[in-house]
Amino acid sequence: MSDVPFDATRSNTTPPTSEAGENQSNGSGSWLQRWRPGAGAPDRPDANLDDPSPSPAPPSPDPVPPTPRVHETNGAATNVYGGADVVANVIEQLILETRKRDLLEGVKQSRERLLDQPFARSTHWETVWEQIIDPATSRPYQPVIIIVAPRSYGSTTLALRLLAEHTTDTTTVVKLDADWKTPSKGRLPLEKAHAYQLDLKHPENDQVSTDFLNALSEHATHLRGCRSYLALTVAQDLWKDHRLSDRDGIQVVRLREAPDAQDVVETHLDAHGYGQLVTSLRSLPKATASLRGLTAVAAVRAAHAVAMTWKEHTHTSSQQSLVQTDGEGETQSTLEERIIAALTDWRGELDVRFGEMNSLHAHENPSLTVQDRCLLLALAVQQSAPMPVVARSAAALLEAIGDTPKAPSPAPGFSPTLSALAGRGMRRRIQDVGGRVDMQDTVVFDRPAYGRAVLEYVWDNYDVMRKPLLTWLVATAQNADPEDHAVAALAELTVRHGTVGYLTTLGELVGSSQPKVLGAVMESAVRNEHVGRLAWEALYGWAEQKSYAPTVIALCRRILDDSSVAASLAKRAMVRLRRVAHKNTDDTVVSQVLDAFDALVQHPTVAQRLAGEVHGWQQGKVSARSGALAFLALMTVRRDGTPWLVCSPPTDIDVQRAVHDLLSSSDTAPEVISRLTDWIRSCAGDPSAYTQLREKLLPALRGHNMFEAGMKLMNELRGISTAEGVSVADDFYNHLVDSRLHTVFPLEENLV
Repeated sequence: MSDVPFDATRSNTTPPTSEAGENQSNGSGSWLQRWRPGAGAPDRPDANLDDPSPSPAPPSPDPVPPTPRVHETNGAATNVYGGADVVANVIEQLILETRKRDLLEGVKQSRERLLDQPFARSTHWETVWEQIIDPATSRPYQPVIIIVAPRSYGSTTLALRLLAEHTTDTTTVVKLDADWKTPSKGRLPLEKAHAYQLDLKHPENDQVSTDFLNALSEHATHLRGCRSYLALTVAQDLWKDHRLSDRDGIQVVRLREAPDAQDVVETHLDAHGYGQLVTSLRSLPKATASLRGLTAVAAVRAAHAVAMTWKEHTHTSSQQSLVQTDGEGETQSTLEERIIAALTDWRGELDVRFGEMNSLHAHENPSLTVQDRCLLLALAVQQSAPMPVVARSAAALLEAIGDTPKAPSPAPGFSPTLSALAGRGMRRRIQDVGGRVDMQDTVVFDRPAYGRAVLEYVWDNYDVMRKPLLTWLVATAQNADPEDHAVAALAELTVRHGTVGYLTTLGELVGSSQPKVLGAVMESAVRNEHVGRLAWEALYGWAEQKSYAPTVIALCRRILDDSSVAASLAKRAMVRLRRVAHKNTDDTVVSQVLDAFDALVQHPTVAQRLAGEVHGWQQGKVSARSGALAFLALMTVRRDGTPWLVCSPPTDIDVQRAVHDLLSSSDTAPEVISRLTDWIRSCAGDPSAYTQLREKLLPALRGHNMFEAGMKLMNELRGISTAEGVSVADDFYNHLVDSRLHTVFPLEENLV
């Protein structure tokens, strides 16, 4: 083959040439090897996609450190805050460029939007506010503020609002994402005139230590020099050590109360255009009584529930009243009744419904039988559905619980069928649990708030029901649409109870049977600020298991397909796709990752991420398989009808080296040959473009272990001709195969 072997490490140098031209019979670019003792280099092994880097480039020494410069952010909505440099005459040798890849990412916040968001501030919040802000300067006393508060008390909202109100208009407010295994000062970004907010609420990864606070005190000095601030909100259960207290540059305050729930609800209703509901709400003592004691998060949910109730009432009132059968003279619920139902927790009524054990229904005893409890849960999920669907759903839940009990027999010797017939009919049972049936045998259970309360009540009070309940909900799901009732119920439970144990159980029960349903549920979890990090952590572990791979791939595709998603979420999705590719050798899984890359690469932002993946692979910093798949996907990108990697490839990608590595591996050679054929076919009609492409590909096709791949490529090129009518296969053959070998390796015989 070639007497000048391909040197994959020389990625940024001109390909080797010799005195003889490429078209000469004995040119150095031909497949003719000189067998001189000691002159040849050992064969380069095939690129192994399991290795971090099949041909790592040696690091280039740089004895002179880069000159420090001030780093200014651009105006993009989402920024990666890395490489904060030294502010001249203020900070000396503060942050080196080498830290750039390790800094936490964040999303720039609109100051105007923060100030326009509904905000309720109680007396206690005013006190905390005054502790933080210096009235003389209207700025925080210290550059680092730590707000310790119980979960769901609204500390994040308080911190962001405080930074928006009490920093200059030229200060950029950034909400950081704590994507780390443990708090570290070295991961904190630092730029001029920035106000950072960071939540520390992960039960394992955000444990605050004295060492971290000591380092944070040093960081505070640099923040002050940059006229920047950092507001940390820490969950109270993570602030355990008595040595965690104020230090130089750090102020620690405690938020001991949530704002008044009714104030929060009314503020949110006013802000979203539902001011008319505030008056109605104040006139309902039962509704306002239900708001007492709610956390800030629960109060915001209550506001959304009231708004949703109003929409449901308006929609229902605009439709013709349903025809009701005899004995069902139930009138339409008023708006007041709906609001009370939406805000009531229903625990008192459910305590009665789920009271003592009953084997037979009795009107004087409101406690439901187990069959009716399953029916109520089915209605809670389905809301309104055809009666047979509800009946089958309730029966499925009975089966998921365990042994399906037979219907009670009023007389000895009754068969199960006769026993069922002897009991109450389905319509009567539906009425007994709070629903009704119209003339079309459709169950009407227009009580969404009550349904959610039923699910939460059973979850909270019956620990042994949790696994069967999850299994049943998955089986009940008709599709992976978030609007599906069962998927929505699963998502609500996941957001409300998304602990590490819950996510593990959910994955074990759902992962292999319904991966798309699990993906839809996890999507709502990763987007939730309270359980998002736990959900991403679970996905990271799932990524290396074949049974979970479809779920992880589907979810990450949806995240990356969303152009508005935060950079931190997109980065996490890419990391998990990379892990799926690296940890799974199954061809089906690898193909699914490539399909995902192919579909996503048409988005310019994703294309840039995949280009970074290729660069990381060629630098030996990321998975070789993921980098190879990313390059294959980038081969499909076109700019003005021309392959992007041909006309204007990213400067940090060595295209020739990547093509050579992929062709030399039997795992990727077929796929890259197919895509190279598409390249050549698209350029064959343009002499200039074709010549440019051919000259780029020829060096990659030379070298050891390339004969078989080259012959296969030329086989695929059969039938493609240049603008001059020359066969592309013959053209490549004449450039690659020495004329003296034509009789030994004739093109026609090898292409059969």
